[in-house]
Amino acid sequence: MDAIRPATARDLPRIAEIEIFNYRLNFYPIFQNDWFYFDELQVPKLAEAYQKKLATLWVFDDGVVKGFFQAEDHQLRKLFVEPVLQGQSIGAKLLEYALTRQEVRFLWALEKNTRAIAFYRRHGFRVTDARKPEEDTDEYLVRLER
Repeated sequence: MDAIRPATARDLPRIAEIEIFNYRLNFYPIFQNDWFYFDELQVPKLAEAYQKKLATLWVFDDGVVKGFFQAEDHQLRKLFVEPVLQGQSIGAKLLEYALTRQEVRFLWALEKNTRAIAFYRRHGFRVTDARKPEEDTDEYLVRLER
């Protein structure tokens, strides 16, 4: 876990880039909102928004930032790995750090994001009966707990 550290302001553009690539690959096929995914969702804007949340961000950095998570109040809010680097246990290491060092106990995942839900299940989370609508969409989020 030596590669995991608190994020700094210098990391924010990279964090935003990783998130945007993941959103476009994983969520655009579900929502198909060109305006949001290719106009609204931009690195400078997202990096600026994360400036206020810097204390809640940690990165996997083994020379370059390859993934990150955001956690606060025992909730995992985000966990993303650079798409071309997925499958190398970076996400598992980030999640283990979040569980042990940030005492994460729950998260919300898009119900149709079966790949993410399977990942969290492999790491001891279970899907609960709790659901809530994803803001401004017809989709739902499900709560997972550990």
